[in-house]
Amino acid sequence: MADVALANTGAAPTRPSGWQGIAADWSSDQRAFKNVSWGKAMMWIFLLSDTFIFSCFLLSYMTVRMSTTVPWPNPSKVFALTIGGTTIPLILIAIMTFILISSSGTMAMAVNFGYRHDRVKSAVLMLVTAAFGATFVGMQGFEWTKLIMEGVRPWGNPWGADQFGSSFFMITGFHGTHVTFGVIFLIIISRKVLRGDFDREARGFFTSRKGHYEIVEIMGLYWHFVDLVWVFIFALFYLW
Repeated sequence: MADVALANTGAAPTRPSGWQGIAADWSSDQRAFKNVSWGKAMMWIFLLSDTFIFSCFLLSYMTVRMSTTVPWPNPSKVFALTIGGTTIPLILIAIMTFILISSSGTMAMAVNFGYRHDRVKSAVLMLVTAAFGATFVGMQGFEWTKLIMEGVRPWGNPWGADQFGSSFFMITGFHGTHVTFGVIFLIIISRKVLRGDFDREARGFFTSRKGHYEIVEIMGLYWHFVDLVWVFIFALFYLW
């Protein structure tokens, strides 16, 4: 009853002292997540675990690159494209980065319109985001094909350290898989938004409470995470 009274008055509860205070600190997650939806909390936990995985990949890559005695291939030359007889370094990667960063803007607007219950604009912006993501994956497929044709393999390459190929395929492949799954789920969620499933609480997967578009925000959390990870990959793998 005292907790209810405190909640109603807006006063902060008194922190217990001694061992009870320590126990309250360790169990604070019960209060922190009490007003957070299950779906949003699980997405944050998933993103946290995914952060550890990507961090391990990038740290392993940096360790290998700094410890190898064989010169590391120059990314500006490896990822250059010849257009109109002019060799432009990293032009494809720059376009891919611009597309993916732009998709964060369209996803943010989709979430905004979702909370305004403007399902048409929200669905269209999610489809635009999915189109950006599909374009990114397609360009990444072109990049992989080009390098494979030039002799890059997980166990070697024509330009330098053998670990270059394995690091490249592991990091970009894992990230590309995330983008691909994101595109698939964006299409699924946008279809449900456009049909009005969240307004009439239609039965099925990924349907939230009636009148709530929280699943759009959850999808936005995932997509922004994928974009943020690419910024680190772009900086550490392509620019370094």
